[in-house]
Amino acid sequence: MLFSATDSFAAIWQTLLHEIHRGALDSKHPFRYLTLASTGKQFPQVRTVVLRQFGADLEFLVYTDARSSKVQELLEAPRVSLLFYHPKKQVQVRVKALATIHVEDELAQVHWKRVSEKRRVEYQSKLGPGTRVEAPSLGWEASLEHSYFSVLKFSPLAIEVLQLAREGHVRIQFDLASGWQGVWLVP
Repeated sequence: MLFSATDSFAAIWQTLLHEIHRGALDSKHPFRYLTLASTGKQFPQVRTVVLRQFGADLEFLVYTDARSSKVQELLEAPRVSLLFYHPKKQVQVRVKALATIHVEDELAQVHWKRVSEKRRVEYQSKLGPGTRVEAPSLGWEASLEHSYFSVLKFSPLAIEVLQLAREGHVRIQFDLASGWQGVWLVP
């Protein structure tokens, strides 16, 4: 369990932030991989992304190819939902956030330096994500003179946590409008 109904809002908040931060640092932590939901043209779009950074400013950072469909979706409709699940602790975290896209700016340049040389090819292919190819190997042909690296920044508006427990589920919401003060919700 991550928390119980007897824990204070402040203690739950600090524990939650600690776990999300661990997800950004530890590749084996369940919060490392999160689900990103965005508004597509005809259907909602859902995909798994990797949490690269979560800091004191409460912003979630994810890397992607600037040509990906998710970037266009976020330009058109920047409201997203993020979903984390920790199977061992039986806790679900849902985040409502606003997305901003960083390409070739200071934030993107700082994070590009953190990408290993081996992984940079993922952002340098001649063809954009989702392009049809004759064989999988054709998708990795690099255009080394240009990078399509971008950083997606998600600024949370509300964070809701559902703790599953045999003795009774517990649900709490924190939101920006209240200064991140917690309120209990019916599970």
